[in-house]
Amino acid sequence: MATYLCPQDGTRADTTALTWCCPVCRGPWDLDFEPAGRLSFNSLSGRVNSLWRYEEALPLSSPATSLGEGRTPLVPLTGTVSAKLDFLMPTLSFKDRGAVMLAELARRLSPERVVADSSGNAGTAVAAYCARAGLPCTVYVPEGTSPKKTEQIRAHGAHLEIVPGDREATALAARAAADSPGTFYASHVFNPYFLHGTKTYVYEMWEDLGGRLPDAIAVPVGNGTLLLGAALATAELHAQGLIDERPALVAVQAEAVSPLAAAFHAGTDDLLDGPGRAAAPTLAEGIAIPRPPRARQILAAVRESGGTFLTVTEDQIRKAQLDLAARGFYVETTGVACWAAVGDWTDRSVVVPLCGAGLKTGLAP
Repeated sequence: MATYLCPQDGTRADTTALTWCCPVCRGPWDLDFEPAGRLSFNSLSGRVNSLWRYEEALPLSSPATSLGEGRTPLVPLTGTVSAKLDFLMPTLSFKDRGAVMLAELARRLSPERVVADSSGNAGTAVAAYCARAGLPCTVYVPEGTSPKKTEQIRAHGAHLEIVPGDREATALAARAAADSPGTFYASHVFNPYFLHGTKTYVYEMWEDLGGRLPDAIAVPVGNGTLLLGAALATAELHAQGLIDERPALVAVQAEAVSPLAAAFHAGTDDLLDGPGRAAAPTLAEGIAIPRPPRARQILAAVRESGGTFLTVTEDQIRKAQLDLAARGFYVETTGVACWAAVGDWTDRSVVVPLCGAGLKTGLAP
């Protein structure tokens, strides 16, 4: 039976409760969860063609909210760099991997309402899966969010709250609403079920590469949900003897908003003290997070894997989006960050996520 566990102070809570954060430190939960059994490569033949095929590794099973998410293609871009096409998900971003877990959990808990906060893609995914589950949903987004993303959220029937200010102000507004009785906070940051959904990104990669992983996995990092999911998956696969070595995790941030990269290269275990440099506008809106709540875990995961942090400029993002489009892939500006960072690597194999469709933001100005 899975339980919530605070990684800071050891506080526990039942996953049937609507307690969205640790009541002692107000930090995000981890999930104390053991896989139901050993996954084997040969057992996957004939299973459902979605992320739910890895049922032994997931904290939920037999979903009623699935939209067929997962099993996105892995396509070579160069001799050493491949792309996983997560923009082909039902709501056109990788966030569906975690959102289906949150919506399925919420459906089983039957809350009065669901709230979420997002720069766009996570909110869209939560709105879609709540529609599938028949749950009333409110999504908080910062002003300046792409109109295409807010249009998509509304189309799924969610109530939209546009918050003046940045992504951090939006998160604070949603957390205040989450404290209301009867509310399920579908937070892709605070609720660890989301991370256990995003880890399927690596399980699929492992399966498609014939039971192995590349030398490195590059991921764009704001709140770090894809990176932490990748860290969970590589740890589980290694513990079960399904891979011999864990790949390096390469975290990519926009130079304009790169608090984790700064902390990593300064050698600290957490974000640097003090107000720091104000977040500048960036085309990579999906990773423009000045103070990610799981910063310590993200930094530790990258270091433990032997990975690193890289940053990309706005000009590199523009060029990478056009370059991918010229190769046939129209990807949103956040989703091209990893290609901008590692696309010219030739000394090792690496997979990058193309994690959001270009239709969500349009071409960079």
